[in-house]
Amino acid sequence: MNESTPQNNKLGTQPIGKLLFSMAIPTVLAQLVNLLYNIVDRIYVGRIPGSGSLALAGLGVTFPIILLVSAFAALIGMGGATRMSIAMGRKEHDTAEKLLGNSITMLVIASLILSGIFMLAKEPVLMAFGASEATLPYASDYLSIYLFGTLFVQVAMGLNAFITNQGFARTGMITVLIGCVLNIILDPIFIFGFGMGVRGAALATIISQGVSAVWVMWFLCSKKSLLRIRQKNLILSGKIVGSILTLGISPFIMQATECLIQLTFNKGMQTYGNDMYVALMSIMFSLMQLVFMPMMGLAQGAQPIISYNYGAKNMERTQKAFQYLLTTALIFTVSVVGIVLMVPQFFLGLFTPDTALIELGTAPLRVFLFGMMAMGAQSACQQTFMALGEAKISVFLALLRKVILLLPLALILPHVAGLGVWGLFLAEPISDLLAATTTLCMFRYRSKKLFATPAK
Repeated sequence: MNESTPQNNKLGTQPIGKLLFSMAIPTVLAQLVNLLYNIVDRIYVGRIPGSGSLALAGLGVTFPIILLVSAFAALIGMGGATRMSIAMGRKEHDTAEKLLGNSITMLVIASLILSGIFMLAKEPVLMAFGASEATLPYASDYLSIYLFGTLFVQVAMGLNAFITNQGFARTGMITVLIGCVLNIILDPIFIFGFGMGVRGAALATIISQGVSAVWVMWFLCSKKSLLRIRQKNLILSGKIVGSILTLGISPFIMQATECLIQLTFNKGMQTYGNDMYVALMSIMFSLMQLVFMPMMGLAQGAQPIISYNYGAKNMERTQKAFQYLLTTALIFTVSVVGIVLMVPQFFLGLFTPDTALIELGTAPLRVFLFGMMAMGAQSACQQTFMALGEAKISVFLALLRKVILLLPLALILPHVAGLGVWGLFLAEPISDLLAATTTLCMFRYRSKKLFATPAK
């Protein structure tokens, strides 16, 4: 069955295992490719002659801001696309197209506001986010160029969910693949060939995102898309906007709190350590994304199936899709984290040739990532809550891991028994394990009612 098969029929009738495989493989690959945007930048920047470690630290300082920009794309894109899937399951085509049109307008408004705010307060924000006098020039150079491409980032990331959630998972993967391949090609040309350093990395990124954004808009305006962009639907409706925001707040919190966490960790590493520890955190967060983003890809592949069948009141298929998602996500996180823990030097060496930095990070990396083994279960349950329209529970679980658990631990543990930077390294696995356990318990309790009650 290919993408020319009617997508509504496919989501509601194809065997769950085969369907999830066909939907999840492209979304996982898309997330892996998307991850390469930041990883490739850091790999190349870390190898800039004479200043690689400082440039890497400077790039790490900008990452919370980049995450915040992405968080608004998730707020609008994931919220709108999930509502769209439920509407399609209910055969409400006009509502689904209104959700698409309103989301486009919201993404444009968000990009203009974000780029304006960060342009005006760039250097004070970077210093507050953990930059030092030595790393500020690198962080400022990168962010100055990146902010010009905020609209491209919002459109490419936010609207791609509307392609995937129609059932066109491979097309969604192509969106990301186009940009990433271009970024990989342009990075060494701009960074080393033109001698632009971190500015070259930023320029390569926004050009690549711009091409992806054009591709997304073309597809959603073409006859290939089940839903079309129509001028009348670009006018904002309070009811539509509200429904998007209430469901999109969960993925927004997940990414926005990641911004807050990275800010806290960068400041902590500067306070209790030095620029080397800030550079180390830049690598560690990249490796965490290596686990997190494909895991999110699995959830995104399952989400249209769960949402559509829940909207169609087919509880048996809804529950079966969740079970497949939970099992696959757990196998993935345990396997990938296990490999990283066995050979941490190899993964650290991907980002830097600095032997002192690799030696510094070997033991902390093992501690920092250990709790991610359980995150497959946490992600599967939380994303299923979102797919079922359970916005309040999904928001609580998004807040639980980062805001309720990790943030206080990151602020308190460095002061306990003089742990310092080790308090920060320990905070992550403790919060991951507690959050996963709590989420599983909540899902087991709530799912009995959800899977027995048709969607309203």
